Amino acid sequence: MSDPGNYAGTGTYAGSTDRSLGQLFATATAEMSALVHDEIALAKAEVRQDVKRGVIGSVAFIVTGVLILFAIPVLSFAAAYGIHNLGLGLAWSFLIVGGAFILLGILLALFGLAKFKKVKPPEKSIASAKQTAAVLQGVKPHPRPAVTTVAIERAQGSSLSDKAIENRPVQDKAVSVTRSST
Repeated sequence: MSDPGNYAGTGTYAGSTDRSLGQLFATATAEMSALVHDEIALAKAEVRQDVKRGVIGSVAFIVTGVLILFAIPVLSFAAAYGIHNLGLGLAWSFLIVGGAFILLGILLALFGLAKFKKVKPPEKSIASAKQTAAVLQGVKPHPRPAVTTVAIERAQGSSLSDKAIENRPVQDKAVSVTRSST
């Protein structure tokens, strides 16, 4: 960033009296512009760094999820064979492990359903939107005076067009307003 006391490298300083108001304003504008550009560059650098950290964290979570997903069948077989070693048949051991997974799934589904039932609509936002809509319904736009092409062309000072306008047939009011607003 440039030195705020130095004006464009000329050696004239902010405290000197020989600078005009325009020069002071130009210096202030240049410094403000440099400050804004520096702040934008800092924000971009911070965002890049945060995005990089976020991507690395996301990749770590994805790899963790994949490893856990691969571990579930292995642990399921280990549990089934562990139950089988206690003296139960192999089929019953696998049924017990499968039933445990189903029971765990049902419990998680009930927990999720209970949380979804607690979700409410954003009542304050809805009330605010209804209030805004009610206020806006009562507002009427200010009427604009009807402007004809004759008035526009006369305001522009075209004397040759005045004679052509006088000889022109009368136009519909809506057409003249449409032309005047374009």
